[in-house]
Amino acid sequence: MWATHFSSSIAYSRQIQTILIHSAEKSLPALSAVLILIALPNIGLSQLSMITRQEALALRFPDAIITSEQIFLTQEQVEEIERISKVEVKGKLYLRFIATKNDQVVGRSYVDTHVVRTKRESLLISLSPDGHILRIDVTAFLEPPEYVPDARWLRQYEGKTVDPSIQLSRAIQPILGATLTSRAVNSAVRRIHAMDAVLEASRFGQ
Repeated sequence: MWATHFSSSIAYSRQIQTILIHSAEKSLPALSAVLILIALPNIGLSQLSMITRQEALALRFPDAIITSEQIFLTQEQVEEIERISKVEVKGKLYLRFIATKNDQVVGRSYVDTHVVRTKRESLLISLSPDGHILRIDVTAFLEPPEYVPDARWLRQYEGKTVDPSIQLSRAIQPILGATLTSRAVNSAVRRIHAMDAVLEASRFGQ
């Protein structure tokens, strides 16, 4: 039902756009204003296509029990994460999800929200119990939609651990025409991977 309603809404929107353009085409300022108004909803529509955290977790960890917790990093942990990742840690509060099956941890996922150029992107980065990258999902992207990283590009990270080769133009190919997005994602992956290693080491008293 939602899909039918959504398609009808798009068709109706296109009819309105055609009417507005026809009415404004005799006036250049009016036509410019109409084109701006038409462009604005498209940004909102791109946000509708983003996967939610719950959907991403269910895809990555089917039939698992998911619990969430807030992680508050100490200053010592922040410094260690920055040393390992070579990436700045700007905040100390992070959201983590733990996936378990039969009382065994099958994965951990972290939310990393950061600025790409002037607006924010939020990633859900999922790791295996031994720290390999399982999946990266974009759950929010407020920059123009043409700069959003697609799933095929994100799959470059899957199965990897973060080492010196996990850099743009080395193990990871940058997104053509979206250098800032590539850098932001790569930094987030390195930051979260190092964070997970530090937290797991402290949990086991290492």
